[in-house]
Amino acid sequence: MQLAARAEKTSPPAHHAVCEAAAMAVVRLLTDPRATEGEWYDRVHRWETARIRKVTRRARGVRWQAVQELPGVTVEHDGAQVRAFVPGPMAEVPPELARLQVAGLDLTDDGPAAPAPDRPYAVLALNPHVTMTTGKAAAQSAHAAHLLLRRISRAEREAWISAGLEVRLAGDVPWGDCVEQAAVAVRDAGFTEVPPGTMTAISWLLRP
Repeated sequence: MQLAARAEKTSPPAHHAVCEAAAMAVVRLLTDPRATEGEWYDRVHRWETARIRKVTRRARGVRWQAVQELPGVTVEHDGAQVRAFVPGPMAEVPPELARLQVAGLDLTDDGPAAPAPDRPYAVLALNPHVTMTTGKAAAQSAHAAHLLLRRISRAEREAWISAGLEVRLAGDVPWGDCVEQAAVAVRDAGFTEVPPGTMTAISWLLRP
């Protein structure tokens, strides 16, 4: 699955916002009627029964506008915009996406995160002992939310969907405490940035 994060030179989004938006874009695509029973179903099913690799690319200007025409879901969240695209073979990436750079998306947090919602939402935690660019962290965040969607019960999933599929990064909670309460953990395949088997992200559903 390809992801595109909008990163304009004059007003780049914050790191945390891109990670959260990437996670939300993926779960919203996976729960979209077009993916569950419509025209995207076959492509999503083939991808989920194989390797659920995700790649984050950066886009700006006319190139960001161009990829909006490709099948997918865009999420705007806390100053960030991320689009998740219907998955397909790496050898068949559309030219509009292939033009977008994979490396180099590394942003800072220049403001406070959005407050946690007062309804069910997914909590993400990124391993603080692992160095990742924003592009890598966004993909790992999306993995964690994806795995959580498939792990939780039907009732929990329906509550999360009806609440808007919100996702938030954990605050200043110690990593060990996060691991103890996590429902899912992402262990990276090691294609980029980290060694194979590295635990990069975890997630759990919180019902205030």
